[in-house]
Amino acid sequence: MESQSRSIHNKRSMAMIPALLFLSLIHGVHCFYLPGVAPEDFQKGDPLKVKVNKLTSIKTQLPYSYYSLPFCTPEKIVDSAENLGEVLRGDRIENSPYAFTMQEPQLCTVLCRIMIDAKTAKQFKEKIDDEYRVNMILDNLPLVVPIKRLDQASNTVYQLGYHIGLKGQYAGNKEEKYFIHNHLAFTVKYHRDLQTGSSRIVGFEVKPYSIKHEYEGKWSEKTRLTTCDPHMKRMVVNSNTPLEVEVNKEIIFSYDVEYQESDVKWASRWDSYLLMSDDQIHWFSIVNSLMIVLFLTGMVAMIMLRTLYRDISKYNELETQEEALEETGWKLVHGDVFRPPSNSDLLCVYVGTGVQFLGMVLVTMIFAVLGFLSPSNRGGLMTAMLLLWVSMGIFAGYASTNLYKMFKGAEWKKIAAKTAFMFPAIVFVIFFVLNALIWGQKSSGAVPFGTMFALVFLWFGISVPLVIVGGYVGFKKPAMEDPVKTNKIPRQIPEQAWYMNPIFSILIGGILPFGAVFIELFFILTSIWLNQFYYMFGFLFLVFIILLITCAEITIVLCYFQLCSEDYKWWWRSYLTSGSSALYLFLYAAFYFFTKLEITKIVSGLLYFGYMLIASYAFFVLTGTIGFYACFCFTRLIYSSLKID
Repeated sequence: MESQSRSIHNKRSMAMIPALLFLSLIHGVHCFYLPGVAPEDFQKGDPLKVKVNKLTSIKTQLPYSYYSLPFCTPEKIVDSAENLGEVLRGDRIENSPYAFTMQEPQLCTVLCRIMIDAKTAKQFKEKIDDEYRVNMILDNLPLVVPIKRLDQASNTVYQLGYHIGLKGQYAGNKEEKYFIHNHLAFTVKYHRDLQTGSSRIVGFEVKPYSIKHEYEGKWSEKTRLTTCDPHMKRMVVNSNTPLEVEVNKEIIFSYDVEYQESDVKWASRWDSYLLMSDDQIHWFSIVNSLMIVLFLTGMVAMIMLRTLYRDISKYNELETQEEALEETGWKLVHGDVFRPPSNSDLLCVYVGTGVQFLGMVLVTMIFAVLGFLSPSNRGGLMTAMLLLWVSMGIFAGYASTNLYKMFKGAEWKKIAAKTAFMFPAIVFVIFFVLNALIWGQKSSGAVPFGTMFALVFLWFGISVPLVIVGGYVGFKKPAMEDPVKTNKIPRQIPEQAWYMNPIFSILIGGILPFGAVFIELFFILTSIWLNQFYYMFGFLFLVFIILLITCAEITIVLCYFQLCSEDYKWWWRSYLTSGSSALYLFLYAAFYFFTKLEITKIVSGLLYFGYMLIASYAFFVLTGTIGFYACFCFTRLIYSSLKID
């Protein structure tokens, strides 16, 4: 199992946040967080509520509710309240029959006994084949299986949830059999407060075993197992025969509970869960990205401080029209450089949508780095992103209609409506199709009708009105004046060199922004599709800033070369230059699918590529808008410096 990320201790005071943020970014501390829930104090003898969550598999990516399999059930199954993000992630948190009592160890507690019929055997075998894991929660901590790393004996990494069972050979039998994990050895770690005497839970671990339990006589609730004696100081499980999944056989579920006092304080209890030992890889990512930024910055500096300064000085010294006609370069297209592009309406819509995305990502990053999106708050990140998306609609409407007015447009309502509906509608259609596929698999990952209605309400009830309001304000504000006048007759564009071909330059422009983020992208994909923690927002924030700079600089450099070639159609090309990095993102996602994942089912593959298509489309809108505004500011700057009669 790959290692996970780590965080630093909880803050004692809000006043320390700026200093800690600075230290986290400079010294490579990944993140710090404010706890998502208040600590709960337990006294000896207090009951502990163990909850069960979804069954997950990295092979199918289709979660199922815990009770979709015939596990032991409580008298009444009660669903826990879940936020929007949890529902979208497929979480289904319910109560369980496990009864824990604080600091009171239990040995060989029998949970229940079930008989295996053909249907039950088939269900268990299918889930074991697909390597499904059982997820549980205690005091808001997820259940983990500690695994010793062979390459680093001092480190222990954690696997989220335990496997339902395993498939393999036993006792020299060459035929592979299915064995179920029916005995769980839980370890609850707690930290004792010496002043109050109360305890707080700081760890929840398990070691699963497959044991063919035996007993004397007929089965009853008071039957004593001969393979599991609660009077023994410990149970030696390795000597027991594993339990094979067979029709007309019984499964006896049992568990142990051990309590261990820990020096880990409650505020730091997530540190071991988020432990990440390959910091060097992330620092390599940062250094790699910084090298790209320094290279581009050098080119931009050379263009701005040397070439442009020389060009502007030379152009401004020209005294006669004859001398101007002899010149070549970006000055000659001053009369066409601010001519509205073809299909300008669509460009305005995409720019507005990109502004909405940029605002959402930036604010989310800031909140995450400051620690307001704690891992203990499951679904908090996705919920925050959705709410910020709809809230940023006002900026989307403003940006799109204001740019539309600069293009001398008059129908601002049409542009605002397209901004409010186009991108969300495309994403919603893809999402709806994928959700229908998940629904057909009877997975808990399918979004219920009520949640779908909530998403539509967020879109139509909040986002659309905000976009319209922003569009109204943006259109009422005076449009920016062009620094130079536009000729009535378009200038003919001379034949371009092969390397200035639009397709070639656009594809080249997307390589460097993607190269700045692709290493961090690996860890993000791993956390999403391999069910691992990702909480390295310190690194991610730095990479995001580097992405912004890289997109801006590569677009400025290629825009300058384009203008020097007397090609004034820079509007769309500036957007597509940095936006083409989304193509490389999708290609990398395909590479990751075939090299790192073990997905074999068609539905699971469609889900993967469907969601990555949505992510790539959003990345295109985000990076394209960054490049567009960089080139927009660059062209206004250089042409406002010219003396043109």
